[in-house]
Amino acid sequence: MLSKNHPGRANVLAITGVCLALVNLSCSSHTQTGGQAGKLSGAGTANGSTSVIWTELLQKTPFPHTAPLPPQKRTVLDGTYTKFDPKKTPAVACRRCPDYVPEGGIWKLHLNKGVFRIFHEFTGWRSIGSFVVEGNRVQLFNDPTCIEVTGMYTWTLEAGRLNWMVVQDECAIGMRAKNLAQQPWLSCQPPSMETNWQQPPGCD
Repeated sequence: MLSKNHPGRANVLAITGVCLALVNLSCSSHTQTGGQAGKLSGAGTANGSTSVIWTELLQKTPFPHTAPLPPQKRTVLDGTYTKFDPKKTPAVACRRCPDYVPEGGIWKLHLNKGVFRIFHEFTGWRSIGSFVVEGNRVQLFNDPTCIEVTGMYTWTLEAGRLNWMVVQDECAIGMRAKNLAQQPWLSCQPPSMETNWQQPPGCD
């Protein structure tokens, strides 16, 4: 052990201080980027990386939190859908805001072979989970934002407009149900060969 007056003690203390600072910086960086993957507090818009986030989300698969992943078979709902939420109040940066809160701007919903992916273009918020279609009913599960909750919906798909009707879904204090069912989702795939069809905003 070095004495208080040892010439090397100051160097040791200085090095120790630098190490502690680096550790604190590392912890701070982990805190800022940690937590649920969907909570970005608008970071995606700030650096223009929302398209990258969407692309990465399309490459991910759900984790079987409470149920096995459904068979990778096409369903009648498969496709990409968007909606434009007209809410004018700007999104507020928030690390503890409830998931699925309806915010203004473009939302994307991707349904593909038992996997659902949802994404808010402005904030970069997203989630992923499993879905099963049985007749006119849809079950949502394996969602990391509400692992133990299974959402139950009925649906209609007419003229490229997907409507969700809530049967039961308590995910994110009911925010998932409100988000999915508050307005129609417009298909990015033309319903027919009609030349008058216009691609909905957010499909590109």
